[in-house]
Amino acid sequence: MKKLFDFKNIKGDLFGGITAGIVALPLALAFGVQSGMGAIAGLYGAMVLGMVAAVFGGTATQVSGPTGPMTVISAMIIAAAIEVSGSLQAGMGIIIASFLLAGGFQILFGLFKIGKYIKYLPYPVLSGFMTGIGVIIILYQVYPFMGHGSAKSTFDIFLNIGEPLSALNWSAIGLGGLTVGIIYLFPKITPAVPSALVALVVATLAAFFMKLDVPLIGDIPSGIPELKIGTILSIDPGMYWTIIEFAVMLAALGTIDSLLTSVIADNITKTQHNSNRELIGQGIGNVAAALIGGLPGAGATMRTVVNINAGGKTRLSGLIHGLLLAGILFGFGKYASYIPLSVLAGILITVGIGIIDYKGLRHLRRVPRADALILIVVLLITVFGNLLHAVGVGVVLACVLFMKNSSDLAESGTSVKAFAGFDGEQPWDDENSVYKEYKGKIYIKHLYGSLFFGFTFRFQQLIRELDDGVKVLIIRMNKVPHIDQSGVYAMEEAITDLQNRDVVVLLTGGQPQPLDMLKKIDIIPALIPEMHVFAEFEDCEIWLKQNLKNENGGFARIVAELHEVKKAKVASRM
Repeated sequence: MKKLFDFKNIKGDLFGGITAGIVALPLALAFGVQSGMGAIAGLYGAMVLGMVAAVFGGTATQVSGPTGPMTVISAMIIAAAIEVSGSLQAGMGIIIASFLLAGGFQILFGLFKIGKYIKYLPYPVLSGFMTGIGVIIILYQVYPFMGHGSAKSTFDIFLNIGEPLSALNWSAIGLGGLTVGIIYLFPKITPAVPSALVALVVATLAAFFMKLDVPLIGDIPSGIPELKIGTILSIDPGMYWTIIEFAVMLAALGTIDSLLTSVIADNITKTQHNSNRELIGQGIGNVAAALIGGLPGAGATMRTVVNINAGGKTRLSGLIHGLLLAGILFGFGKYASYIPLSVLAGILITVGIGIIDYKGLRHLRRVPRADALILIVVLLITVFGNLLHAVGVGVVLACVLFMKNSSDLAESGTSVKAFAGFDGEQPWDDENSVYKEYKGKIYIKHLYGSLFFGFTFRFQQLIRELDDGVKVLIIRMNKVPHIDQSGVYAMEEAITDLQNRDVVVLLTGGQPQPLDMLKKIDIIPALIPEMHVFAEFEDCEIWLKQNLKNENGGFARIVAELHEVKKAKVASRM
């Protein structure tokens, strides 16, 4: 127990957990309604998964609960169960069995150490998938935003759009618009209070006191939730295979969603999560949530970041987040029945907008055509087809196109090596004198072969492990014939992290395609100035002699200039 909870940071964990819980409340309600099981399912999921995953998971600062991607798949499962069984109550066995089995699969993923393979997912696949999820969330909220019930599928949304347009509920639209406006504008007044919670309270009070005729959430059960395990006894055996397919889909997405959030938490806290333990914790949490009819979920990026920024450092903060939601449910659940559905639609629309990967879309015309094609195909299949198929098709396409590219390079006489490890690298002949002169101040990284989606994790791992005394990282790309979108973004994140640590990055020996890609994505010159890109290593050596010896003068000025350029780049994107 001593290792499980560390009370040395109790004040920070308390503030982190409370803040994350406040942020989670409106999202849990909204995700519950969107799923089709009702707001209470979202609250149950956030409460139970939040506490259990915090205790058993492998990321100390992770805050878990229903997320946009997981809710989209849950909604598909619930809709399919209702269609087969005729009603939500009749289909509850299929739903609970799918959620339970999904948690079970996640536990198995952790036990069999599947988590380490998630890092090999290509960036275009993740980008297209997450953007597709964002689009789905937005589309499914169009009808509730206008004061009508949501459509059953994305095709139905477009085919039947005339019905809500012909009978607009302007009160609902006004409340939804007010919600969106508060969410985006309130942080300009103060970021101390979660804007989604402010929007939820203000818009609900407006609807209540103005007696607006808009659809509401309705009654929410109070008291201790009932176990739902008995519902699976009435499942038709003919549905077993469908349940397994649903469960695999949920487990796979929950795994990706959670581990991506874990990586983000690592980057902020400079720690290293245990991916296999995280999957086991998420699986146990989803099983526990399913037993009481709660929505399945995953590590939630926004809530995790909020927790960390508010002071959370240990798993105690995630537990406090869940306990707070439990207290709100049992103490104030009856008041949630007055929340208008269009208000929740407004909240979810902003969630969907936030999930869309604008960076990937913005660079579609600049990245290799193969990467752009994969992103678009995955996006379209995600929005109009099967989510699991979207990821599968994307990975297969990425592998086939990468193998073709490697084959083309081999046929042209270019030697393509596997990406080299990070440990025990031997200096090249022209580097010995440089290492001796600037011992401990520089690190030279040799890159080999095509830098593709398998390169991402190990390159970022190197950056985290770089000694604090290093002032300059020299990346030698003489033997890199090709770089794809995943490789470019991995370098961008790594270089940004290095600049935050006042490390200057120099690039030498770049071949035409990699240099062209780095310029198209604006890594050169926005992150690496042209004057820090050298054709030959000798030119790099001259730069070191001119700048590195004067660390308090010229070198300090160079670091300051890089920070200013980075600030300007960030400002230009806002």
